[in-house]
Amino acid sequence: MKVTIYLFCTAVLFLGQSRSEPSNKKFPENFRFGVATAAYQVEGGWADDGKGENIWDHYTHHQPDHIANNATGDVACDSYHKYMEDVEMLKNLGVNYYRFSLSWSRILPTGYTNQINEAGVTYYKNLISALKENGIEPFVTLYHWDLPQPLQEIGGWPNPLLEDNFAEYARTAFTLFGDDVKNWMTFNEPQQTCLFGYGLGATAPGASASGIGEYKCAYTIVKAHAKAYHIYDEEFRPTQNGRVSIVVDASWAEPGSDSDEDKEAAERLLQFSYGFYAHPIYHPDGNFPQVMIDRIADRSEKEGFPTSRLPELSTEEIEYIRGTFDFLCLNSYTTNMVKWTNDYAIGAPGYYADLSVSTYQDPSWNNSASGWLKVVPWGMRKLLNWVDQTYNHPEIVITENGFSDDGRLDDLTRINYYAEYLTSILEAVLEDGVNVTGYTAWSLMDNFQWNFGYLEKFGIYQVDFEDPDRTRTIKSSGEYYKSVIANKCLVDTCEE
Repeated sequence: MKVTIYLFCTAVLFLGQSRSEPSNKKFPENFRFGVATAAYQVEGGWADDGKGENIWDHYTHHQPDHIANNATGDVACDSYHKYMEDVEMLKNLGVNYYRFSLSWSRILPTGYTNQINEAGVTYYKNLISALKENGIEPFVTLYHWDLPQPLQEIGGWPNPLLEDNFAEYARTAFTLFGDDVKNWMTFNEPQQTCLFGYGLGATAPGASASGIGEYKCAYTIVKAHAKAYHIYDEEFRPTQNGRVSIVVDASWAEPGSDSDEDKEAAERLLQFSYGFYAHPIYHPDGNFPQVMIDRIADRSEKEGFPTSRLPELSTEEIEYIRGTFDFLCLNSYTTNMVKWTNDYAIGAPGYYADLSVSTYQDPSWNNSASGWLKVVPWGMRKLLNWVDQTYNHPEIVITENGFSDDGRLDDLTRINYYAEYLTSILEAVLEDGVNVTGYTAWSLMDNFQWNFGYLEKFGIYQVDFEDPDRTRTIKSSGEYYKSVIANKCLVDTCEE
């Protein structure tokens, strides 16, 4: 542990940070630590043993120039063949749980329940069994961005038919794995799926329909989540006794000044990002955020649309969706500054025109390898308090948080990031009374980082992607995180 703290102090000096020392308070006894990965990013085996094609397989194969160095997830970390090594890594870290996702196409190659791929089922059963044998709780995400390609061929998430397709997939997963899985997440970061996949066209499947596509996508996803939740609640909870939620991501939005206009702009950004997907599920009133309903309806009318581009949730749908969670899941990495601006001119519809705010990041904030990810730990505390107050004090599990670099083993900047963010989280728990019960580091190991290929590394284990065996090596941050988990403490000696 002494070596670990030396590494942290070196990191502070290396970064030139002026922040005070990490908290010397202990995490509560019920606080749990985990790590996360996602199927497409680590599994590989893209066409092995009957797996079907998904949208990221299709996207990387047919539009390779959209990915750094034409990379794919065809092999990735090869976890499909090396999952027992992954379990050993998890056991070495001492994590309480492992958050991973199922590949829909590995279980249902066509996307439909007409064909179940037994080899895929066996893979996940073996992984889950190995985790439980080693005292590691599986936290399972049903959908982490990898829609079966046959379902994209009928329009993907903007098609409301996918509500039932997802519900049947969820029922299949609950049936197959529910006796051993007690924590389920339906979707990971639907904002990324909808905004970037169906609005801006920046990620798979690359559909560009901003101002329309992302709203139709969100409408389907929140209903699909609710249907899966009700299926679990009515058919499986009485015997399996598990929990279900959805993972929504947000960066903290800090007003650029004390002006009422900047404060309103920052709140609007939070509602357009986190609130859009969280409000119908977590908020006592349900429905999409009122600011979105009003602004999109107004701009749609001025643009000549007969109705709002934002689909309307009926009274029955609001009631059906509201409260479909057992705990709240939050992914967050960074902070943005927000300033009020005049509304964008009426013209072509678009999400950012509907939002109409100005965002930026302070140039003094420390950088990661990702242009969007700056080190702003105080933003995490503010975001946790906002979520707590906005959604009526739920139990919160932080399901992703992490830092990117070039993959070096002596990753002092990542140690610093974890220590500072965990300090802010602990302050939110102990000083503000926010009910955070879990923290999940992204990621267990370096992996395929979507459009950035293998350039950005988030892992606490290094993966040698030049080695056919995909050798894994623990980094300094892995050793640091291991000590944090073992002692529930960020420094050598904590106050009890």
